[in-house]
Amino acid sequence: MKKAFLKKTALAGLATISVMGSTPLVAAELLNSSYDIARELFVALNPEFEKQWNELHPDDKVTIKQSHAGSSKQALAILQGLKADVVTYNQVTDVQILHDKGNLIPENWQARLPNNSSPYYSTMAFLVRKDNPKGIKTWDDLARSDVKLIFPNPKTSGNGRYTYLAAWGAFAQENKGDEKKTREQMKQFLKNVEVFDTGGRGATTSFIERGLGDVLISFESEVNNIRQQYGESDYEVIVPPVDILAEFPVTWIDKNVQKNGTEDLAKAYLYYLYSPKAQEIITSFNYRVNDKQVMAANKEKFPETRLFTVESQFKSWPAVMETHFATNGEFDKLMAEGRR
Repeated sequence: MKKAFLKKTALAGLATISVMGSTPLVAAELLNSSYDIARELFVALNPEFEKQWNELHPDDKVTIKQSHAGSSKQALAILQGLKADVVTYNQVTDVQILHDKGNLIPENWQARLPNNSSPYYSTMAFLVRKDNPKGIKTWDDLARSDVKLIFPNPKTSGNGRYTYLAAWGAFAQENKGDEKKTREQMKQFLKNVEVFDTGGRGATTSFIERGLGDVLISFESEVNNIRQQYGESDYEVIVPPVDILAEFPVTWIDKNVQKNGTEDLAKAYLYYLYSPKAQEIITSFNYRVNDKQVMAANKEKFPETRLFTVESQFKSWPAVMETHFATNGEFDKLMAEGRR
């Protein structure tokens, strides 16, 4: 990420937002539609942006409102009429559908901001109970018949889709392209799931409060936050040696911000997420960022792992959705086979 970009967009952009040439504000209120487990992150991020904006626009004081659920449900709500100004999701497909099904954003939305419009990223990690009683270290361990898993349903949760794809990709690399062996491992992996909640926060409740499962699989950021919240001595976090790059794409919703008169405000808000101050806040919630200085200052928090991309293992997100998560796709087939 170039410092010049950050200076221009995140700092100077706030001061000169009135000359960006878009619709004037009719109300300094912004609705951010976000994924299920991002509540606390944006509770921390929003006040700093509001402070910056309000100092520069004393007559247009801003209020940021949040809407949270599984990212796929959030995208559907926007298609059904939710007038969100921006989205901050955990999966590219849940943003892309706003173009494909609603024509609410342009086709090139991902090229409008750095790092594929992803101001931060993560990977998947395992939360296990004290002393790691099942000796969990790798994805292979999660396909053992004596292990019970908790993670969200890939049909309703970007979190769940990343978990499924991370497991498949890790198995496929180990098996050197032997799809039959990979499918057998995936079948047992899915058979081990004790409950499929609709979103990441529900999965956390099942694992922590209901005491279900041996392993909770979620974003590295989330499992570290859970451990900090519920007792660092009671849980351990495992980051496997091979894992998936999980991007967190953002965009302003063009048609909505034009109607709401919030285009400048929405752009300034998303530019702010790339600023050094916001990047520092983001790493405090255990997300990884592309700001090298911020990451260097927090390197002890992030174990080394070899990350693969969706594109390198599955060609593209459209291919993933068609092959794995469409009706009667691989996910449905594996689930059916596992019940026989």
